[in-house]
Formats: sequence, C-alpha cells, structure tokens
Amino acid sequence: MTYRTKVLPQASGKLFLTDGGLETDIIFNHGVEIREFAAHTLLTSAQGRHALARYFRGFLAIARGRKTGFILDAPTWKAHSHWAQDLGATETELRTANLEAVNFIATLRDEFAGNEGPIVLNAVIGPKGDAYAPETAITEIEAEEYHAQQIRWLAETEIEMISALTFTQAPEATGFVKAADKAGLPVVVSFTVETDGRLPSGQPLGEAIREVDAATRGAAAYFMVNCAHPEHFLDVLTDYEWTRRIQGLRCNASRCSHAELDAAEELDAGNPRELASLYRALVARMPWVNVLGGCCGTDLRHVSTIAAAFTAGDVMAS
Repeated sequence: MTYRTKVLPQASGKLFLTDGGLETDIIFNHGVEIREFAAHTLLTSAQGRHALARYFRGFLAIARGRKTGFILDAPTWKAHSHWAQDLGATETELRTANLEAVNFIATLRDEFAGNEGPIVLNAVIGPKGDAYAPETAITEIEAEEYHAQQIRWLAETEIEMISALTFTQAPEATGFVKAADKAGLPVVVSFTVETDGRLPSGQPLGEAIREVDAATRGAAAYFMVNCAHPEHFLDVLTDYEWTRRIQGLRCNASRCSHAELDAAEELDAGNPRELASLYRALVARMPWVNVLGGCCGTDLRHVSTIAAAFTAGDVMAS
C-alpha cells in the first residue's frame, strides 16, 4: 500500500538535497544524447538506464555522506501530452513512461535504504510549452484539465509528492495545484524567473505566489525557485510574508539569461563555490529554506559544495 501524507518529511526543517541539472549533466558531461531533452526516454535503453542510475547514485551518495534527506526525482518532466508529437509517443506510451520512471527511482531508493535521512519519491512535471519562453497563456481551468492526466497516471504509483518544475505562469500553477490536490498528492510549485526576478510572463514572483495561494487556499506544500541564477532574484526576496512560502532553491550556476542559455552551444557550469556562497546568503536571509539543489549546468560538484556549506565534516561524493 502507498502511504501518502500532506505533511512531507522536509517540513521538519532539516536539510534536504536534490540533484542538479539532469539533462545538461548527462548530455554535456557524459556524452549521452537525450531525445528532445526528455529524460524519460533514457529508460528505454540499457545505456540510458545506466546513465540515469549513475547520475542519481552520485547525489544519493552525497546525501548519505552528509546525513541529509534527499528529494529523488522521477524523470517525468516532459512525459506529458504536449510533447507527444515531438516524441512520436502515444498516450499509452506516455502513461507507461510515467509508471516506469517511478518504479526506477523506487529501486534506487531501496538501494540507498541505509541513508540516515529520508528519501522522498518526487515526480517532476514541466509546463505545457517552453519553460524558457511560454508560447501562449494558459488559463487555470485549462491547466487543471491538462495536468490532471499525468497526475492521474502518477497517482497510480507509490510517488510521495509531485512538483511543478520551471513553471512560468501563475494560472497554470494554480490549475496544477488544484489537480494534484484532487488526486490527494502533496504538491510543490517551483517558478522560474528572468534576470529581473519576474516570471517569463512578466509577473513579479511574489505576486505569482500570492495568486496561487489565494486561488488554492494555500494547498501547495511550499514553493521553490529554479532555473535562474541567485542574483536574478535575490533583490526581490524582501521580508514579505510570501517569501516564507519559499522553501527550496534549485538554481543555475550560470548568470546567463534563459535566451542566452537556449542559444548556447557550450555548457556554462559557473563556479560551484560561488554558487554555494550565494546559497548561504539566501538562506541567511530566509532561514526556513531547507531544500537545496541545482538546475541547468549544475552537477555533483555544485551540490556537493552546497551540501558542504551547510553541514559539518568534509564528506564528498565518491
């Protein structure tokens, strides 16, 4: 039986790590192609499954060494119908991909069952459209109906939470939260922002968080910011009530804008130590933030350095 609770282990306030930039690390650092940037397609081959397992084992080892919790993401970010045509996938194949992705990470969780901190199974879901530059606006009602399909598939599994990752519009996030809440799944919303600290839609981050909370009666467990450099949004994190709803950070080490990253032919991995230092500055400002990881361009080096900045000792990933 799958046990789900609205109170997630990370609500304890203890440090939880996430992985880094899955797709960029596997493609640029390990030379493995990912079709249409859809990581779930790696599950269809022995080489792809090996690459995914090697990737996640490195981060799980960091959590084990640092005695932290870990949010273990199923590679389901693009396993929804918006990408079906690009992937040449049927609805049945997408459903199967979601189920297999959760089974895959559950096996890894069991492999690291000796970790001192909890390992939480999380399914990540991307927006309907381009996460860097949304093509069209999507209404709350449209978003709820659209995302409910993938959420229903995931509700069949032993997933413990789902995360809207790299979302660009508040109405879509609102619909997503409502669909997850109806399915009985704890839900997290992670917005991305441009270099001015605003969502790609132009909406201020704080306004977006307040809008989602107001429309859903605060149903999201918490919010995050991902796929942006800390300096892109540091100045907007003033001591307002909405900042207390942000509990996690998955930042880029690169200062490049989304447009620049999209056009780049080489990976900009930034500086792991600088990124960790900026995380410390952010958490000093918001000490309730306890879920830390990386996004595009980050890898084991970045998350290991971040973990070291918040824990004692000198344990690094093997």
